Amino acid sequence: MPVITFANTKGGAGKTTAVLLLATELEQMGFKVTILDADPQYWISRWRDNSAGKTGIKVIPYVTQASLEKHIQEGRREADYVLIDLPGARTPLLAKAIGHSDHVLIPIQGCSMDAQGGAHVIELMQYLADRGNIHIPFSVVLTRVNSMVTTRALQTVKALLAERRVHVLNTPIIERSAFRDVFDCGGSLHTLATGRASNIDKARDNARAFADEVLMHEALRCRKLQLGRAASLQAVA
Repeated sequence: MPVITFANTKGGAGKTTAVLLLATELEQMGFKVTILDADPQYWISRWRDNSAGKTGIKVIPYVTQASLEKHIQEGRREADYVLIDLPGARTPLLAKAIGHSDHVLIPIQGCSMDAQGGAHVIELMQYLADRGNIHIPFSVVLTRVNSMVTTRALQTVKALLAERRVHVLNTPIIERSAFRDVFDCGGSLHTLATGRASNIDKARDNARAFADEVLMHEALRCRKLQLGRAASLQAVA
């Protein structure tokens, strides 16, 4: 089953929010999801504690470099998707998690510090490709984007990513109060009371569009693998 890792070496990039939105939308679509919580802030684990009876998502807390591989193997057997929430820092766990991933998502806010944290992950991905011939698909997802204003800083980040030919998801994660409320209330945007947060419908639409795009790229990845295997079999024949 696919393993999707969320990584940015700077904290506060919206990484855990992106994990939660994808996980809860996947569950809403009928998929079984396991989240490996390796972030020392343990926001996902706290969310799960607040979600009794509201979700079937399995959250494994206190994931370490030593336990990561075992948890991934168990998650692949039990779930349709395994999501990994990494620490917002440079740690040996970063490279190990990436090495076990099918796709790496790099959340970046529209600011230079977030872009630098994301650049550390991108540089590691490129190093693995150049030196180890390890090619793992990765994408940037822009987070906490103001729906009304495009800042100069965000434009600079977009230009930098385009210059490096880094794939950026078409769907940014908009700054919404509903996303914060889900952490407080538990459950998902679909169990959150309509009057609990403003623009709840827009928040749900944004989360679904984000999840749909991730699933589309996962389908394309699987298709490429199938074509590659078919070509290998024909070459052998």
